[in-house]
Amino acid sequence: MNSLWAYAYRIVPPQPSRRLGPIRSLLKDETAAARGSVRTWSGRLVLERRATHILIVSDAPGRNHSINRLLEAELERLEAAFSVTEPLAVAGHAAGVEWLVTYEGNGR
Repeated sequence: MNSLWAYAYRIVPPQPSRRLGPIRSLLKDETAAARGSVRTWSGRLVLERRATHILIVSDAPGRNHSINRLLEAELERLEAAFSVTEPLAVAGHAAGVEWLVTYEGNGR
């Protein structure tokens, strides 16, 4: 079993849901691509009052992948200020792997 890594984008000020359609599409497409290959990747939007978060879980510890460049380009196009955490290893992930390969989130 491969290790899992988690990191997050934090967007401040929070973005309205209607502006995040392209981000949702990128997350959904990358999740589908991962599902069709041998890798694990999942991204979720979390809309909060103080910030918008994009949470990523992956079997790769780095953030130097095409999806990261696409997400960051879209955030820059939206002129949304953001920061990104360093990937952290996910402890005890074996029981939760199944939820990582689906996308059911609507960003709310």
